[in-house]
Amino acid sequence: MAEITHRFIKTNGINMHIAEAGSGPTVLLLHGFPDFWYSWRYQIPALAKAGFHAVAPDIRGFDETDAPLEAEEYTAFDIVGDLVGLINALGVEKVFVVGHDWGAEHAWSLALFRPDKVRAVVTLSVPYSPRQEKGSSLKIIGERLGDGWYMNQFQKPGYAESEIRRIGLPAFLRNILLSSSTEPFVVPKGKKLGDVMNGSAELTSWLTEQDLNCYVRAFERSGLTGPINVYRAIERTWKLQAPYTKAKIEVPGFYIAGSRDIVWHVPGTRSYVEGGGLKHFVPKLRGYVVLDSGHFIHQEKSDEVNQLLISFMQKEQQQQSRL
Repeated sequence: MAEITHRFIKTNGINMHIAEAGSGPTVLLLHGFPDFWYSWRYQIPALAKAGFHAVAPDIRGFDETDAPLEAEEYTAFDIVGDLVGLINALGVEKVFVVGHDWGAEHAWSLALFRPDKVRAVVTLSVPYSPRQEKGSSLKIIGERLGDGWYMNQFQKPGYAESEIRRIGLPAFLRNILLSSSTEPFVVPKGKKLGDVMNGSAELTSWLTEQDLNCYVRAFERSGLTGPINVYRAIERTWKLQAPYTKAKIEVPGFYIAGSRDIVWHVPGTRSYVEGGGLKHFVPKLRGYVVLDSGHFIHQEKSDEVNQLLISFMQKEQQQQSRL
């Protein structure tokens, strides 16, 4: 098994921690929330063995990467700036980019803003959805689900952090990472955010006590404000993205969903994907797969995901080498 090594890269005014293994075409692996590079522990060795250079950064605000204090420094443009600087520091022209959850959003944004840097994009859980004139996802979904929706609850500075501390990091992380609910996180009247994010789900073969301890240590290192700030930058990102309203992704893409993933059950997601909406906005979409999985697809179904990633990227590499 390829050894995973760690180092820091200076990019876009911050120090970014990366974990990497292997040599060959570079694959960026972008994590979501609440997560860090360790999310890809099942993919990094498999990709390295298959002849790829797997690179999993801690996104700004997370784990060992710097965490700017202001929420306005966590827009899609800031994060893509970090990734472009990382790509340049790695000394490569283009990369494959794979993202999960918020990492999927970052992957689509990288492909949208800098298609010259992307060979192809694969996302798990979150499909590409272009900017809409009527408002951000926070506004559109938030109006439907109300103030109790967790993303609305995350907007108040310090509140989510205090609620997570109240229930404890282990309980919060355990509940989110192992949640089997397909219902959105909405705080009922008379309850607090921590009440719906507290849990004692049983650990699994893909998320052990040792794994959970790694997560707890990572968030003890970073704190919670940096990771949550990406939610607080949603409205600013939407405003800055005005030139990209209804823009299409022009690089090859592939999408992996989980049948028990909460995102797949957000009203409109499934019909958008199955009805051709995703293909319309990603014209070079090579296809999509729905696995029997919850939200953390790449951990729960690591073997299947690894096979899909490797097969897709090898085919794209062969096809692009002929051009």
